[in-house]
Amino acid sequence: MVPRCYQSVASALLLLSQIASTSFAFEFTPTGQTVQLDGASYYIPPDVVSTITVSKHLKKALDSAGGLLPFTVVNADSFDYGEIDFSQAITSYTSTDDVFSKGFLEAIYVQYSGVSGHKYPGFSAPKLSGNSSVGVVTTGFASNTSSIPAGPYFVTSTGAVHQAWKLFSDVQGAFLETTIANQDGTFSVLPANVEGQSLAIAVPSRLYFTKTEDKPLAGVRLGIKDIYDIAGLRTSNGNRAWYHFYPPANETALTVQRLIDAVAIIVGKMKTSQFANGETATADWVDYHEPFNPRGDGYQDTSSSSSGPGAGAAAYDWLDLTLGSDTGGSIRNPSQVQGLFGNRPSWGLVPLDGIMPMAPQLDTPGFLTRHPDIWIAASKVLYQDNITLSYNYPSKIQTIGWPTSNSSVANGLLLSFLDKLSTFLNATTSTLNLTEQWTASHPANVTSSIVELMNITYPVLIGQQTTSIRDPFYAAYSAANSGRVPFINPVPMTRWAWADSLPKSSVADAAHNKTIFQTWIHDKILTPSESTCSDSLALYVGGAGTTNYRNAYRKAPGIPYGFDTSKVSNMGSGPDFVIPIGETPYMSNITLQTEYLPVSVDILAAKGCDGMIFGLVQDLVKAGLIKGTKAGYSAVSGEQILF
Repeated sequence: MVPRCYQSVASALLLLSQIASTSFAFEFTPTGQTVQLDGASYYIPPDVVSTITVSKHLKKALDSAGGLLPFTVVNADSFDYGEIDFSQAITSYTSTDDVFSKGFLEAIYVQYSGVSGHKYPGFSAPKLSGNSSVGVVTTGFASNTSSIPAGPYFVTSTGAVHQAWKLFSDVQGAFLETTIANQDGTFSVLPANVEGQSLAIAVPSRLYFTKTEDKPLAGVRLGIKDIYDIAGLRTSNGNRAWYHFYPPANETALTVQRLIDAVAIIVGKMKTSQFANGETATADWVDYHEPFNPRGDGYQDTSSSSSGPGAGAAAYDWLDLTLGSDTGGSIRNPSQVQGLFGNRPSWGLVPLDGIMPMAPQLDTPGFLTRHPDIWIAASKVLYQDNITLSYNYPSKIQTIGWPTSNSSVANGLLLSFLDKLSTFLNATTSTLNLTEQWTASHPANVTSSIVELMNITYPVLIGQQTTSIRDPFYAAYSAANSGRVPFINPVPMTRWAWADSLPKSSVADAAHNKTIFQTWIHDKILTPSESTCSDSLALYVGGAGTTNYRNAYRKAPGIPYGFDTSKVSNMGSGPDFVIPIGETPYMSNITLQTEYLPVSVDILAAKGCDGMIFGLVQDLVKAGLIKGTKAGYSAVSGEQILF
């Protein structure tokens, strides 16, 4: 039998259920309880998911345990269900669910479905591996209205059944707030904690959920970048004053709601660099500490601004998917340095309602994940009718800044991937030099070089935050705080001050320059195709295992002038997908040992061809040319994170 360290909680749960229905002059809201089982911490939500008849044997066990027992629901479709079936079920639970443990075998509820009768058959307690045994077995019939999903639960002496949510520690500091859903569709802060010097995250058993056409993300555990509104929760945008000044959101951002409707499970809101500006650890991060990149020596920058989503997706097996945003690289950069799949969608295909704006002409939501199958399924939900997967591919590949020799492990991986991809597609490859191509084919009415045209386009467009964010924030905060202004981190403060120096026409001029570039990309570089959506694919090096230590002292922040390959999708409004392909060694100046960092490729295509790239990803996975990555120290082998 397992230690009954949960006994004292049983009385509390029973008392809560009894007094919750009594009318008092004050408001009383049960928020659940935490218990320990087999050395692991669990959160027991207050909601009762079902009620069962408490048999004589179960009552005796509950009385002995203080009124609360962990128990397991197994489904039986006939009265022939026996010990072999039971053992197979428990083996499956153990291998597929990180919430279930043998501690939940204190009691078994055999739920018969598809059978009729008034008498339950005999069922002896089966012996399991390690000579452990089931404590007590009880049985019941399922109906269309009372069926309990298989898996681990807690049951009280009244027969009330509560879900079991396992608690994990956010040891990488990726989350800002951890959450639990309410029955009315809003969310609350999780009222639980565990050791680990960080927030606790609660996740439900994977056994509770079955994916269907209507519920394609059932049970997928999801973290949300803290620039998205979620009803019932505050939003920080990476700023402490903002978090405490504004009330919780009344509505959930449309993109997040789509994921909720697909039955994804939101487990928390995740850290963002302040107001989604590009910040580097550590000095740039003042209001909140940057999360820790789990890869390699553990002290590399996570990149930004989707820093929490990147660190969490790379670190935690129990987290399946994270939702970020990308204006200038905020999904792609964290994906590249942490060995994740990530996408900047074609601009305009995913709604921006309920999301903090940076530059409306550039902003777009997108995902970061280790799992290409979940990535694709979630993107179908996010894009809705704006995406159709297709499986006819271009026969031309253009490479930008690609290595030409195996002078390093990273270069060897990149060249090998290109060779395999071109063979798979039966495609020709050519080198694309954007500067030379612009010189040869730029619009006749434009005399600027590509660098001159684009040099201040990005910083001007993100400077719109002075009117969309700063000015209304300052005015409201100042009025409520005797003329004071809130603290702002150095990077957004520097960028906003620079934007203040620009003439009023600058935003219109920058938007015009973006349109010129977008049209040129569409007409000359990544042109549409009726048969393959995009006439070609363009590849550039996403990440080559370059170090960027978080303990380095850096110069004061500046303005993000200039143009590089990562801006092609921003300014061209097309898709940019990060594909991890391996890892490369480096000598760490932290551990003084050889460690490993991810290598990744970015794939570009014509605007609107997101579905074609997703189709290609599916086929590359089937062909074994790419595969999902692992959580932990290494994107390839997993392993324990270094602290």
